[in-house]
Amino acid sequence: MIDAHQHFWNYDAARDAWITDDMAVLQKDFRPADLHQELLANHFDGCVAVQAAQSESETQFLLELAAAHSFIKGVVGWVDLRADNVAARLDYFSQFDKLCGFRHIVQAEPDDDFLWREDFRRGIALLNDYHFTYDILIYPQQLPAAIRFVEPFPEQRFVLDHLAKPFIKDRKIDPWAAQIRELAKHPNLYCKVSGMVTEANWQNWHQDDFTPYLDVVFDAFGADKIMYGSDWPVCLLAANYATVFGLVADYAKSFSAADRVKIFGLNATRFYQLKG
Repeated sequence: MIDAHQHFWNYDAARDAWITDDMAVLQKDFRPADLHQELLANHFDGCVAVQAAQSESETQFLLELAAAHSFIKGVVGWVDLRADNVAARLDYFSQFDKLCGFRHIVQAEPDDDFLWREDFRRGIALLNDYHFTYDILIYPQQLPAAIRFVEPFPEQRFVLDHLAKPFIKDRKIDPWAAQIRELAKHPNLYCKVSGMVTEANWQNWHQDDFTPYLDVVFDAFGADKIMYGSDWPVCLLAANYATVFGLVADYAKSFSAADRVKIFGLNATRFYQLKG
């Protein structure tokens, strides 16, 4: 059992300005000891820690936590993929066994075609040489760029975070659904079932709100290319850890035991090449 997507931070009001006052529950430190009790209570064996700030110091912070806590099985960090010296930085980071790959917070970029930038794609082209993965974090309006972006890199392991954040609160599913199906045609692209509750009405969501979106991603990607992630602690805006896990576990209860093993751990282990 692997939670494929969660975060740690020492809260810094200036750096973490994205945590606005309506997210006051997140305006504090979230450390490994806080998560470990949740993992144990829900029978998870480990997790993948994902960057929340765009700096190499964030990557080093997560690697230090992973070195100190064996249940942190992997790290998705950040490196400037547009930098002229990106090859040297990837070479440096290749020494860390628990560093699985990288992510850029593309959802915050004002250019919806950011993924198609030549300098960014130049950096992406180097990742596979070091066996690094890439997490795609985007909003629905950036899906057309993502579809074009993945095409030239058939050997690169990609995973789409948070279902590309569909408009669950507004119960809007098109054109997101068609674009997800198009994106899922790439065999090297996986999808994280994560971050759903924060795209719904935080105070007034129902389990049925998520079913149409889960139907789309499971039909498009299949059980072989989906991994579960809690998005803790961000999920606390709308639900506690056990509730978030329960939403997906309940949806998958009719699946075969083999498929549930894939969704809740095996796919993440294989995709990120987790050790131990």
